[in-house]
Amino acid sequence: MLISLDQARDHLRAQDSDDDADLTLKISAAQLLAQEYVGRQIFATQPELDAAVLAGTAGTAPMVCNDLVRAALLLILGHLYANREDVVVGTLSTALDMGSRTLLATYRVGMGV
Repeated sequence: MLISLDQARDHLRAQDSDDDADLTLKISAAQLLAQEYVGRQIFATQPELDAAVLAGTAGTAPMVCNDLVRAALLLILGHLYANREDVVVGTLSTALDMGSRTLLATYRVGMGV
Protein backbone atom coordinates (compact mmCIF):
# COMPACT_ATOMS: atom_id res chain seq x y z
CA MET A 1 0.00 0.00 0.00
CA LEU A 2 1.18 3.50 -0.78
CA ILE A 3 -0.27 4.89 2.44
CA SER A 4 -0.42 2.93 5.65
CA LEU A 5 -3.48 2.21 7.73
CA ASP A 6 -2.00 4.43 10.47
CA GLN A 7 -1.55 7.33 8.03
CA ALA A 8 -5.13 6.87 6.89
CA ARG A 9 -6.46 6.80 10.46
CA ASP A 10 -4.47 9.92 11.36
CA HIS A 11 -5.68 11.79 8.27
CA LEU A 12 -9.31 10.85 8.86
CA ARG A 13 -9.10 11.19 12.64
CA ALA A 14 -10.59 7.70 12.76
CA GLN A 15 -8.74 5.93 15.55
CA ASP A 16 -11.27 3.11 15.97
CA SER A 17 -9.87 -0.15 14.59
CA ASP A 18 -13.43 -1.32 13.86
CA ASP A 19 -13.12 0.64 10.58
CA ASP A 20 -9.89 -1.10 9.47
CA ALA A 21 -11.48 -3.34 6.83
CA ASP A 22 -13.38 -0.39 5.35
CA LEU A 23 -10.29 1.83 5.45
CA THR A 24 -8.17 -0.84 3.78
CA LEU A 25 -10.72 -1.11 0.98
CA LYS A 26 -10.82 2.67 0.54
CA ILE A 27 -7.01 2.95 0.59
CA SER A 28 -6.85 0.38 -2.20
CA ALA A 29 -9.58 2.20 -4.15
CA ALA A 30 -7.78 5.55 -3.77
CA GLN A 31 -4.55 3.97 -5.01
CA LEU A 32 -6.24 2.37 -8.01
CA LEU A 33 -8.04 5.61 -8.88
CA ALA A 34 -4.78 7.59 -8.73
CA GLN A 35 -2.96 5.03 -10.88
CA GLU A 36 -5.79 5.07 -13.41
CA TYR A 37 -5.73 8.87 -13.52
CA VAL A 38 -1.98 9.14 -14.10
CA GLY A 39 -1.91 6.17 -16.47
CA ARG A 40 0.95 4.40 -14.74
CA GLN A 41 1.68 2.09 -11.86
CA ILE A 42 2.89 3.67 -8.64
CA PHE A 43 5.12 1.68 -6.30
CA ALA A 44 5.77 2.32 -2.62
CA THR A 45 9.56 1.93 -2.88
CA GLN A 46 12.32 1.77 -5.48
CA PRO A 47 13.06 -1.90 -4.69
CA GLU A 48 9.38 -2.74 -5.35
CA LEU A 49 9.52 -0.90 -8.67
CA ASP A 50 12.81 -2.61 -9.58
CA ALA A 51 11.31 -6.05 -8.81
CA ALA A 52 8.25 -5.30 -10.95
CA VAL A 53 10.47 -4.15 -13.83
CA LEU A 54 12.51 -7.37 -13.60
CA ALA A 55 9.30 -9.42 -13.50
CA GLY A 56 7.91 -7.50 -16.48
CA THR A 57 4.84 -6.32 -14.53
CA ALA A 58 5.70 -2.65 -14.00
CA GLY A 59 3.83 -1.39 -17.05
CA THR A 60 4.66 1.77 -18.96
CA ALA A 61 6.46 4.61 -17.15
CA PRO A 62 6.19 3.25 -13.59
CA MET A 63 7.06 5.56 -10.74
CA VAL A 64 7.87 5.53 -7.03
CA CYS A 65 5.37 7.19 -4.73
CA ASN A 66 6.26 10.61 -3.35
CA ASP A 67 4.64 13.11 -0.98
CA LEU A 68 2.52 14.78 -3.69
CA VAL A 69 1.02 11.42 -4.60
CA ARG A 70 0.49 10.51 -0.93
CA ALA A 71 -1.27 13.84 -0.33
CA ALA A 72 -3.53 13.17 -3.33
CA LEU A 73 -4.30 9.67 -2.05
CA LEU A 74 -5.25 11.07 1.34
CA LEU A 75 -7.58 13.61 -0.30
CA ILE A 76 -9.25 10.86 -2.32
CA LEU A 77 -9.46 8.68 0.79
CA GLY A 78 -11.06 11.53 2.74
CA HIS A 79 -13.69 11.92 0.04
CA LEU A 80 -14.47 8.19 -0.02
CA TYR A 81 -14.65 8.06 3.78
CA ALA A 82 -16.88 11.13 4.15
CA ASN A 83 -19.22 10.32 1.26
CA ARG A 84 -20.41 6.77 1.67
CA GLU A 85 -23.41 7.08 -0.65
CA ASP A 86 -23.78 7.86 -4.38
CA VAL A 87 -25.97 10.88 -3.69
CA VAL A 88 -25.65 13.50 -0.97
CA VAL A 89 -28.77 15.60 -0.39
CA GLY A 90 -28.92 19.08 1.07
CA THR A 91 -25.24 20.04 0.91
CA LEU A 92 -23.13 22.46 -1.07
CA SER A 93 -19.73 21.44 -2.36
CA THR A 94 -16.77 23.21 -3.90
CA ALA A 95 -13.86 21.62 -5.74
CA LEU A 96 -10.52 22.49 -4.17
CA ASP A 97 -7.94 24.21 -6.37
CA MET A 98 -5.23 22.06 -4.84
CA GLY A 99 -7.28 18.88 -4.95
CA SER A 100 -6.10 15.39 -5.83
CA ARG A 101 -6.23 15.94 -9.61
CA THR A 102 -3.99 18.99 -9.35
CA LEU A 103 -1.51 17.06 -7.23
CA LEU A 104 -1.48 14.11 -9.65
CA ALA A 105 -1.56 16.06 -12.95
CA THR A 106 2.23 16.38 -13.11
CA TYR A 107 2.56 12.60 -13.28
CA ARG A 108 0.00 11.89 -16.02
CA VAL A 109 1.25 10.17 -19.16
CA GLY A 110 -0.28 10.24 -22.60
CA MET A 111 -2.67 13.08 -21.80
CA GLY A 112 -0.73 15.99 -23.27
CA VAL A 113 0.64 16.95 -19.87
